[in-house]
Amino acid sequence: MTASTAPAKPTGGHPQRWLILGVICLAQLTVLLDNTVLSVAIPSLTSELDATTTDIQWMINAYSLVQSGLLLSAGNAADRYGRKKLLAAGLALFGLGSLAAGLADSTTQLIAARAGMGVGGALLMTTTLAVVMQIFDDSERVKAIALWSTVASLGFAGGPLIGGVILNHFWWGMIFLINIPVAVLALVAVLKLVPESKNPQGDRPDLLGALLSTIGMTAVVYAIITGPEHGWLSAEVLVPAVIGLLGLGAFALWELHTPYPMLDMHFFRNQKFVGAIGGSILVVFGMGGSLFLLTQHLQFVLGYEPLEAGLRMAPLALTIVALNLTGIGPRIVMKLGTPPTVVLGMTLVAGGLTSISLLGGGTDGSYWGMLLGLVLMGGGIAVSSPAMANAIMSSIPPEKAGVGAGINGTLAEFGNGLGVAVLGAVLNARFAALVAVTATSLPAALAAAGSAAERQEISDAFASGLQTSQLVGAIAVFAGGLVAAALLRRAERTEAKAAGAAEAAERIETAA
Repeated sequence: MTASTAPAKPTGGHPQRWLILGVICLAQLTVLLDNTVLSVAIPSLTSELDATTTDIQWMINAYSLVQSGLLLSAGNAADRYGRKKLLAAGLALFGLGSLAAGLADSTTQLIAARAGMGVGGALLMTTTLAVVMQIFDDSERVKAIALWSTVASLGFAGGPLIGGVILNHFWWGMIFLINIPVAVLALVAVLKLVPESKNPQGDRPDLLGALLSTIGMTAVVYAIITGPEHGWLSAEVLVPAVIGLLGLGAFALWELHTPYPMLDMHFFRNQKFVGAIGGSILVVFGMGGSLFLLTQHLQFVLGYEPLEAGLRMAPLALTIVALNLTGIGPRIVMKLGTPPTVVLGMTLVAGGLTSISLLGGGTDGSYWGMLLGLVLMGGGIAVSSPAMANAIMSSIPPEKAGVGAGINGTLAEFGNGLGVAVLGAVLNARFAALVAVTATSLPAALAAAGSAAERQEISDAFASGLQTSQLVGAIAVFAGGLVAAALLRRAERTEAKAAGAAEAAERIETAA
């Protein structure tokens, strides 16, 4: 079957490219907000739905678990069947899932609705970036990706603030119902404005590859999510981890031998590609783990209401927006180049985590250390994320833009889940070493405390765990930034040598 291609674009990209970018960024924002917006609703869900700690974890994680498992398959489907069609389908599914979540009256219903939203979210995350790659030419693509990355980071970082504002005026269901008018508006705009595009080669669908990648990613992410709860060496974690690794291994072998691979494994021979994906994982690792733990610290240890907690987290998102909307972020990328920008950005993220650990994670209520940390993290994310997203997408052929976007989205989900799991595990280990409690969550432990002194001891132990976890995150991000930059620098030198050899060969041929 031969796929049709989109009409040729005028020089400079699609004539309505900036309006289209605004539409798809709006859709992207709603999807990514739902990764973190529930973090400030934990107290409300615990009391109103009688949710246990396990219920809360699944309410948060069902969305990212389904989404991360389907991203590669969704990207491949978008390349084959049309990015506009899949973008519209994703908006519809996301809107319906949001309606079901907002009207849920039990934890089971909410978890199921969140899983349904994850299906729509997977379609949206892959198609939005793929469309950006199609409608902008090389001269404007870095700026467009910077704006797209700004919205993506804003979605992750702005969730606590948006959730806090909503919960300050409405019940928790409005967190989901507010997505519906956005989804409807974006759907109408997508159908009217976004041009259709797909892989002109019309490759046969890789159904086995899609199945293996979905099983593998879902099982691995499940193991990461449940590790802190059950213990990393428990059967509940080891069994899905082994299944996931075997599934991903089988996926890699199949992709190497099938004539129509969903993901060309030769991409991983490209050091530019490998360096960029490694850096991307660690940036989201640091941000996701920090946001998850800081919102709990602000509410349960320092006693802030959801809106107050969200406002104190806002500088992270505001810094990202300020640097990229003013054009500072893209200019840094174009002036310094990708490797130095990645080092700069990831060093700032590591510095922010260190500031939170050493200056802003205590129980005295001092905010300045946390503020400094959030601003540094925001600056690092603003400059490094667009550089790495552009490096990933430019390493992949344009006809595989959907798969490239799927890889980028998978990394974000994987890094976020890994950050929550690993930094959460570090916090829990430190907490357990300092106090002996039988409660399964911090709110339960505080409620069960028999005296003010005991409550203070529990709060101090959690704060110590937070400080340790942020320091571990800082070390991981900084070390990963150095490795990623080294790979990117080596890739640039290889590309420069190849370009020089090609020029020399062309000159010789012309002279002859």
